[in-house]
Amino acid sequence: MTHSLHRVGTEESLSKDFVVAALPAMGINDAGHAPKLEAFLRLALKHNPKNYGVGNYGNEYSHSGEQVIEHAGGMVHSVFTSADDVCAFLKSLKEADLGMSVIVSGILDTVNKIVSEAGLKRHTVNVSLGVWGNTKRLPPTEIMEVTTMCGHGMVSANIVKKLVEDIRKGVTTPEAAGKMLAASCCCGIFNPERAAGLLAAAAGKK
Repeated sequence: MTHSLHRVGTEESLSKDFVVAALPAMGINDAGHAPKLEAFLRLALKHNPKNYGVGNYGNEYSHSGEQVIEHAGGMVHSVFTSADDVCAFLKSLKEADLGMSVIVSGILDTVNKIVSEAGLKRHTVNVSLGVWGNTKRLPPTEIMEVTTMCGHGMVSANIVKKLVEDIRKGVTTPEAAGKMLAASCCCGIFNPERAAGLLAAAAGKK
């Protein structure tokens, strides 16, 4: 799942940012998979997710939570800030045995530890090689830390810059700005809680 693979940030910041996704293998076990992905999302809700969504529908900040779950299909996502919550979620998924492929994105060493503690065995690893080319044209790192949490590019650098200025002026709060940005991320892998901290820091409010 490469759209969650290129998040920018410090080790400290990324250590509180995990994406857990589930999907079927098309042509193999996709028949009747929607109820299984719905069950995945309902299990996620028991473990303190900061966002969750369906790839072809939206997330909890763009629709009501129940609407999101009712549209489960294709690929679903949930976002966490705690390694313990992710581990507990994986244990519940192991017990539920839904038969769907599950992907966990985060700092590799941390994810390896979580998977091991959950009694699971890792199958495959994808690692980001970073951004190549004329990187001088990229936004500042403090902006990319926020925009790269939406792997489909639905959160623009200019919106983030404006929100940083609005926070600086007291027009909005970091928490409200983080939730507003989360609504733009179609599949639900944007972490509004992490975003609030990053926006506050960029605005000099933290």
